Amino acid sequence: MTDRKYPPRIVAAAAGFLCLLVYLRTLSCGFVNFDDPLYVLNNGMIRELDTELLAKAFGGSHAGFWMPLTWISLALDYHFWGLNPLGYHLTNILLHAVNTMLVVLIADSLMQQRQVPEINCSKTVLPDSPRTGTGSEGLKYPLILLLAGLMWGIHPLRVESVAWVTERKDVLNGLFALSSVLCYLAYVRAKLAGKPFRSAWLMSLLLFACSLMAKSVSVVLPVVLLVLDFYPLERAGRESIGRLIVEKTPFLLLSLLMSILTVALVADSNVLIPYDVFPLGQRLLVSGNAVFHYCRLLLFPLGILPLYPFPGQLPLSFTLATIITVVTLGACLAVVRARPWITALALCFLLPLLPALALFQNGDQIMAARFTYLPSVAPCVAVAMVLCAKAGKTGVWQQQALAAAFATLLLIYAGISFHLIGYWKDTGSYWSRMIELKPIGRAYSDRGRFYLEKGRYAEALDDLGRAAEIASSVGMPEVFNLYAIRGEALARLGRHEEAVLEFTNAISLFPAPAYFHHRGLSLMALGRKVEGEDDLRRGAAEPGPIIWYKAE
Repeated sequence: MTDRKYPPRIVAAAAGFLCLLVYLRTLSCGFVNFDDPLYVLNNGMIRELDTELLAKAFGGSHAGFWMPLTWISLALDYHFWGLNPLGYHLTNILLHAVNTMLVVLIADSLMQQRQVPEINCSKTVLPDSPRTGTGSEGLKYPLILLLAGLMWGIHPLRVESVAWVTERKDVLNGLFALSSVLCYLAYVRAKLAGKPFRSAWLMSLLLFACSLMAKSVSVVLPVVLLVLDFYPLERAGRESIGRLIVEKTPFLLLSLLMSILTVALVADSNVLIPYDVFPLGQRLLVSGNAVFHYCRLLLFPLGILPLYPFPGQLPLSFTLATIITVVTLGACLAVVRARPWITALALCFLLPLLPALALFQNGDQIMAARFTYLPSVAPCVAVAMVLCAKAGKTGVWQQQALAAAFATLLLIYAGISFHLIGYWKDTGSYWSRMIELKPIGRAYSDRGRFYLEKGRYAEALDDLGRAAEIASSVGMPEVFNLYAIRGEALARLGRHEEAVLEFTNAISLFPAPAYFHHRGLSLMALGRKVEGEDDLRRGAAEPGPIIWYKAE
């Protein structure tokens, strides 16, 4: 393999293609009942590609967030595919493959513009012309770039962002955010070379704005660019800090506007948990624990959960994990002069995580694999930069052993990711994975409702019974829903006497008309005509299917 024969754009295409192969399995996956109904199945806004869609997408929020480009993207899928999940998954994996290509190009741009860290000394050294010199011997430069892209693209932590239709916002945001970074690097390169650079800066700003319109998580990107200015670009040593900040002012203003808009919309939707309910001290412990486990899963991606629910009480392990996180972060910041690459790496990993940490808690999850989509780019690029610096400085057998180790690692990543994709096949497999690893009540409840829809009434009955037991034990106020849904499953099985008891339990807690209607049907089936007719009269207002009611 020669560097001229395999320029970075060819390596990027290869990385994207290999990533695409790993995720082809998602084309056999369907929708899941965790947010997919809200985003696609029951979302009337995406049904037409017209001016009304644009007005709704740009003029207000949906699902508690303002992300017009995501809704337009889903509307395009609906236009071509209807509710066939294959098309939605195809778009997701294509976007992710392109993002993998962008990671390769970002790694190449950084290594061509700056000095690469030498781990074993306090200084930094520039590798000898990575594409043509000694640095490309042994561990070939194209292979190093390929490693950077694939370590990120096929890592098991990416599966949730790619295999879940709802996370279109993740891969779409990644497309624009990573493109913005790449254009910013092109701007810096052109500026240093004395070439026209304003168009690259404007394109970076425009792409950043688009990333915000796909998902607001990239609000921290301007600060990440400032970190890159510090290291590895080392612009802070050539230009004043004030000038660099002024250069980022339009980016920062967009971030400020998006932050204000997001907080306002989330506050209106009552998704944001107030501090009097979730105090700052607990938020810090949950955040520290999350960062610790994100790092752990980045290194050892085993046991990734589909859902990380909020614990009833914070265990001691949260405190220990937070202490380790704080000490490690402090150490990374303390070596800013001796090893600036460590400080920059820590910040480029942590900053994109901030919007998803418990400091801004807006749901009942303490962490999620999808939140690592952008933060994981920095570690993967850093690995490539370190290898580039070390290439040619060790013996051939050592380089071959290292290459074999990384090849094995990539195969393991691909195998785990391929396995995890299978759990996104449908709602049943998704919640079965959760029950296998962490059997919470919601998992049994949602899987039971899925089985009920599929006519698997006996299995539904078992799951709903287990869900009701868990809900009752924790004092869940909406347990009446589970009684009613169990009643429906029993009625479908012809066990009407038991169904009547379940509907009666539900009515005692929440006298919904629909419950009377369905109890009346079971009473009529038992020949108890007078009682049945009375219930049917009381339930005439809602004779339809049983839905999930919120506790009053």
